[in-house]
This record gives sequence, C-alpha cells and structure tokens, in this order.
Amino acid sequence: MDFSFPEPTEAFRTELRQFLREELPEWWSGIFGDDERMFPFTREFCKKLAARGWLTMAWPKQYGGADADLWMQMVVREEMWAHGEPRGPQYMNLNYIGPAIMMFGTPEQKDRYLKPMANGDALWCQGFSEPGAGSDLAAISTQAQDNGQSFVVRGQKIWTSYATAADHCFLLARTDPEALRYKGLSMFLLDMRTPGITVRPIDSMGGPVEFSEVFFDDVEVPYDCLLGPRNEGWMVAMSALGYERTGIAWHSSTETVLDRLIEYAKTTKDENGEPLAKRQPVREALVRMHVRTRAAKMLSYRVISDQAKDVTKDEDPAIAKVFATELGVYAGEVGMEILGSKGQLVASDPMAPLAGQMYGHWVHSIPMVIAAGSNEIQRNIIAQRGLALPR
Repeated sequence: MDFSFPEPTEAFRTELRQFLREELPEWWSGIFGDDERMFPFTREFCKKLAARGWLTMAWPKQYGGADADLWMQMVVREEMWAHGEPRGPQYMNLNYIGPAIMMFGTPEQKDRYLKPMANGDALWCQGFSEPGAGSDLAAISTQAQDNGQSFVVRGQKIWTSYATAADHCFLLARTDPEALRYKGLSMFLLDMRTPGITVRPIDSMGGPVEFSEVFFDDVEVPYDCLLGPRNEGWMVAMSALGYERTGIAWHSSTETVLDRLIEYAKTTKDENGEPLAKRQPVREALVRMHVRTRAAKMLSYRVISDQAKDVTKDEDPAIAKVFATELGVYAGEVGMEILGSKGQLVASDPMAPLAGQMYGHWVHSIPMVIAAGSNEIQRNIIAQRGLALPR
C-alpha cells in the first residue's frame, strides 16, 4: 500500500516548509508559548498566508478559498502543527467555525464573517463549556431570551480558549428552557465588544494564560447573529465539532516532539559519559513512541481518505482523536522521563533542555484529551456507532 502523497502535494509541502523557515522568528516556541508577542505575530502571519492563498486554500473559491483537495489541506495542518501552529487561534476559524457558517449561514452572514477570516483579519473563540456543562454539553444553562427586538444573553462560559484576544465568539445558548436537553439550543455569532461581556483569565499550572471565564450580563445579540434555525443549535454544534476533530494534526505535533527527543538522546551523555540513546529503556520508549505516532498518522489519513470519497463515519474521527491525543500525553511522559528533573524547566530558564518545549508539550497535552469533545464522549461514539453497543 502506497502512503506517499502525490508529487504536487509534496512540492507544496517543500515550499511551505521553506516559507515557515523564513517567517518564524527565533523566539517562536508555539501557540502555547508564554510571550506577549504571540497574538500580534499570529495575526500578521495569517495575513501573509492569506496573501499567498494558503490560509483558506481548502475553502470553496466563492468564500475566498482555492478549492484545494483534502490532501493539500492535510499538508497545511501537518506543517502548521509541526511548527507549533503559527496561525494561532485562527486555526479554529479555518477548521470549523468558517465551514459551519458556510453550511448554516445566511448570504449576509457569509459575506460578513467569511471574508475577514479568509483575509486573516478575524480571531474567534468558542463559547460552549460551562461550570455545570463540560462533556455533557446539552446541560448548558446560559440563556438567550427573545425580548421582541433582540436576544438577551445571560450566563457564564468557562475554559474558553483565547477569549482575551478574540474578536467574535461562536456561542451556544439555550433559547427554549422548557424544551428537552438537546432541543431549545441556538448558535450565535457574537461580537466580543458587545456591552455586558466580562472576560476573566484562568491561571493554571500550564503557565501562559490560554483559558478564561466569560460572563454575559444582559448582552444584547441582534437577530441576524443567529446561525441556523432557532432551537436547532445542537445540530450546528455537532456539525462544527465534526470538522474540529479532523482539523487538528495532533500526530504531527507528536512527531516533532519525537524527533527532538531522538536528537537529545543521541547528543546528551549520562553520568558514565555514554549517550542516553544507548540506554535500553530510552530506546524502547522512543521506539514505542515512533510506532504509535505512525499509527496515529494512519488513523488520521483513513479519516481524510473517507472524506475524499464522501464517506461519513462518526466512529473513525473519534478513534483517531482518542488515539492521537492520548499519544500526546504518552509523549509528554516519555519526554519528561528522558529529560529528568530539568524537563520541568520552562522556556524562560536558560538551563531548560530543548528550550523548555518538552515541559510546554507535557502540560498542554493533558487538556487535549478534553478538547474537541472529551475522550470519554468519543469512546461512547465508538461503542454506540462503531460497535453497535447499547447506551
């Protein structure tokens, strides 16, 4: 079986890598880095991608894309995540918020929101999780009441990534509190500058502040910001999450970690003056990591192959997501074992091995098993839709 990409696709990969070598500054350590220059840099970087036609190349031409095939899109995903995702939070716009607007938006909404995304001018956050509704998303209680002139949003969201920098929020709220759990929900395209919105960053052991709480106190949302039919927001949310799970090349990020650990093991000597790579436990751990990374890549490719054939399987994206994100956690554990106590040093410490990137991967690999739908929920999908097991 031939797993190689077509020659034009590989040629594009080479061109994209050269572009990344030229454009990424020395201080860039990835999307989870603790550097105040990150958000301004990612905005400018996305504009440069847009100027080359690479930012939304997989989108339809009518929305600012190039109708590139799914494998070309996979190259972009892999190279971006291999280099710490320099598109920053905009990867969310490109992967699933934009496609959701294409699918459910009115012509006016498409014109209003998709053009700025394609130009690299828009940064979005996702307003889904709440203190009482995480994996059980249907339990959300944030309400959007119709007052006859607009919707008025009251409630709270939590673990909202990049809310401190976002221009807009992809917000799920309850518009019919009397309806059943999955009914009565609606999706909104909310301007984060609207009065009544308060963003409170959440400090964590991960270092840089990525997550925030967002409070909505009588926030007025115009009717034309409703995405899709009223009370059908669950359908919109599930469609968007389907795009999100296949839009992140988790395996590529882990592959980069693996390459760095192999080089570290070859060039770092133990107390006896021998390279760490000669230690049997180190070799075995790296081999296991290599095999699992290859498997994660193939699982991801299987999903893309099905999509290219217009085949829809809910269980395969779930399998790929579970395997890849748990591989990321495993890679973090292997890396911290190989680096030892110095592996806990952050990027700002000059003594940190691998410029502190191993610690960054380790602490951010753990939330990834929750992102894009927790792995517990994904296992339910696999069991029910893949194996036909009872609920």
